[in-house]
Amino acid sequence: MSKKLIIAEKPSVASDIAKALGGFTKHDDYFESDDLVISSAVGHLLELSCPEEFEVKRGKWSFAHLPVIPPHFALNPIEKSASRLKVLLKLLKRKDVDALVNACDAGREGELIFNYIVQHAANKKPVQRLWLQSMTPQAIRDGFARLRPGSEMQGLADAAVCRSESDWLVGINGTRAMTAFNSKTGGFHLTTVGRVQTPTLAIVVERERKIRDFKSRDYWEVEADFGAKAGNYTGKWFDESFKGKQDDEHARADRLWEAARAEAIKAATSGKPGIVSEEAKPETRLSPLLFDLTSLQREANSRFGFSAKTTLGLAQALYEKHKVLTYPRTDSRCLPEDYIATVKETMRVLTGEGAGKGHDEVLLARYSPFAHQILARNWVLPNKRIFNNAKVSDHFAIIPTPQAPKNLNEAEQKLYDFVVRRFLSVFFPAAEYMVTTRITRVEGYPFKTEGKVLVNPGWLAVHGKEGQTGDEGNLIAVDQDEKVKTEEVTVKANVTKPPPRYSEATLLSAMEGAGKMVDDEELKAAMAGRGLGTPATRAQIIENLIGEQYMLREGRELIPTAKAFNLMTLLNGLGIKELTQPELTGDWEWKLGRIEKGEFTRDEFMREIAEMTRHMVERAKTYDSDTIPGDFGILQTPCPKCGGLIRETYKKFQCSDCDYSLWKIVAGRQYEPAEIETLLSERHVGPLIGFRNKMGRSFSAAIKLNDEHLPEFDFGQDRADEANAEPVDFSGHESLGKCPKCAANVYDHGTSYVCEKSVGPEKSCDFRSGKIILQQPVDSAQMKKMLETGKTDLLREFISNRTKRKFSAYLVVAEGKVGFEFEKKAPAAKKPAAKKKAEA
Repeated sequence: MSKKLIIAEKPSVASDIAKALGGFTKHDDYFESDDLVISSAVGHLLELSCPEEFEVKRGKWSFAHLPVIPPHFALNPIEKSASRLKVLLKLLKRKDVDALVNACDAGREGELIFNYIVQHAANKKPVQRLWLQSMTPQAIRDGFARLRPGSEMQGLADAAVCRSESDWLVGINGTRAMTAFNSKTGGFHLTTVGRVQTPTLAIVVERERKIRDFKSRDYWEVEADFGAKAGNYTGKWFDESFKGKQDDEHARADRLWEAARAEAIKAATSGKPGIVSEEAKPETRLSPLLFDLTSLQREANSRFGFSAKTTLGLAQALYEKHKVLTYPRTDSRCLPEDYIATVKETMRVLTGEGAGKGHDEVLLARYSPFAHQILARNWVLPNKRIFNNAKVSDHFAIIPTPQAPKNLNEAEQKLYDFVVRRFLSVFFPAAEYMVTTRITRVEGYPFKTEGKVLVNPGWLAVHGKEGQTGDEGNLIAVDQDEKVKTEEVTVKANVTKPPPRYSEATLLSAMEGAGKMVDDEELKAAMAGRGLGTPATRAQIIENLIGEQYMLREGRELIPTAKAFNLMTLLNGLGIKELTQPELTGDWEWKLGRIEKGEFTRDEFMREIAEMTRHMVERAKTYDSDTIPGDFGILQTPCPKCGGLIRETYKKFQCSDCDYSLWKIVAGRQYEPAEIETLLSERHVGPLIGFRNKMGRSFSAAIKLNDEHLPEFDFGQDRADEANAEPVDFSGHESLGKCPKCAANVYDHGTSYVCEKSVGPEKSCDFRSGKIILQQPVDSAQMKKMLETGKTDLLREFISNRTKRKFSAYLVVAEGKVGFEFEKKAPAAKKPAAKKKAEA
């Protein structure tokens, strides 16, 4: 009997389809019934590569072999999911399978995943398309009742392949061309670029430029303290004729740019009576929309300090492992219109009723009163703000599932609680306020006082804010036209502040809203709702920029490095500005949208991409200088050779008066100007992380100037030399704590923290610990904490020598040695014990 093979994007979807259609027997990696076989990918199973016959084996990073524009692409299995691809290929080639159903996610990426699988398998069997925006059993059954011919999706498939191939062409050729340019004078200086990565970096660099160029301005505010019959209140002078910022972004109604004017207002109003008038208006505030991935990452960063990558990892675990959240990689903040029954089922679970055994009763008790209230008052109703098919793309908003939580660790519990409270609050009524604006006029000068009182908390009750007022709180009561005393007038001096650096939260917002930066209206429209990257990729783009040392993460701030500024200088100097601006993404999205509708062809699009790739490589290849003009600074520290000024250029720090210079990039790492300042003034800097040897392996080292004022790596004093060295004088140095081996003092010494008895000719102890361990800097505060308590804080930037992956651990002292202690994970739920086979 002939059968159809249904290929879903994820195992969970394959399972949902099997449950909805019924009659299936479960095998290891697939389900089978009399007429259907269901299996799935696990996301992308194949990736693009240049066919072997067109790829250059040696010297591929040189201009001689650029651009790389193969006439067609090869598809290579992704190593970690190769076993799943083998399963699908085996099912595809079964003789009883005579047709396929594409049940991958309803969107461009889902189409790409399926098309790459059938292309790799050289499939000739007919294809139908299942298009689902909702995963309720009824929606799945309805979807199978109206399967579309695969040919209807050709435009979407072409757009998906175009996007994938064009990203490859721009990323590979751009990275190789910029690397080749930066390596012209020797060495190998990897310089990565990408269609999304580079304009994202440009946003961060532009903000940093504004911060560096910012010149603060003095301004003054005038505040008065008024005495009324019922008590005292304050008011602030404001300009009633103020019409907005206009041409001055720092203008405000209550700011004065001249101290004399502020003092004149003070002199005119001090001790004079005032007349009060006020107006009170009701105001309502709806709950925020449900979370999509970007808004969840943004708000979790602001609230908990989670990185975008951390939030995605937690949400993915709550979806895959615990099954308590819906699919997280979504850009939608609405639910399908047929999801009302599922929402009610989830509410019943959140009440704690029918949650099953072993669930987290304490956690559900937080939500039970609100879920009960929503169900009792029948607040789950059709509402386009919540249930709206037009605003559901590949996936719907992130909400809890009808699965009760069990065994969540602390971080998972935080994120789950965050999502559940947002879910509950969206069904509650709006919060209601009474907003009072009071104007006190003194000698004709107006002073404003504002108060905001929470009348009905509505959805805020879900977040425990039943009794909160606004920042101004309650105002003491006054009568209309009451005469009040002006008891004190104060002039407050202040200065304007530069724009803040981006955090992950604000950068995610900027990436999501990048279309607003585009001037062309058609391109702006094409980027509406898309931005730079996708919700699923934005976190990794930020991590890649940090990993490539284009940005540093300091606390919650993202700070671009000198390498980032150099890249912008290079691209602008070469005239390749399309890589630094979101217009490229806008133009692509506009044309890909036309391909989806059949208004533009795949061949036309790829011809334009190939031409753009050639132009980009040609600009770098034909540039007739090794250096690029740019806005570079002058170092404060003089030249160690002649005392002249040292200027920064594109590739060097060069003395203006002699031939002394220092390369900016050494061993694959670019120096920051501040690091060179320290090196020149103190003749030593570091240890610094991020260098790479000729084998491509990372290492850390300090840098010192030798007798010729040239930099050399300093890996710490050689042990043999130490034995013959003079005793080290630690007097005047702060002890970090007691040595865990001999109880002597431990000090900061060179590239290590050492016991005072472990250096010099009379050494009697061997305790020491590096300042950088597996590329994780260990500052003196952490070393002090470890010596005092036996353990540092959890450090998150260790990189395994074997796997090259980051990991988190505590440094601990055990038996006089420094070792690792790993974060304890919550125990996994116990599986039912398998029945034992009878022993022979």
